[in-house]
Amino acid sequence: MTPDEFRIGERVKIFLDSQYWKSEGWFDGRVIRIDPYSEHRNFYWVELDQEVEPLLGKATRQVSILNPKNIQPLA
Repeated sequence: MTPDEFRIGERVKIFLDSQYWKSEGWFDGRVIRIDPYSEHRNFYWVELDQEVEPLLGKATRQVSILNPKNIQPLA
């Protein structure tokens, strides 16, 4: 397994950019779905922890991540 491969149910942290969100930074969540994008990449759907929602300024807790630089395992 490479560092950018995750499993459903795995705890991760994802980076969200202030260009699209109220707050920028790393936020904790759990992988809830994995959709193939290409032979070498996947969309990772992450459900953010409940306390994160007010920080983002949007009423959503599920975010898709394609860029492997924006998702890391939670230590």
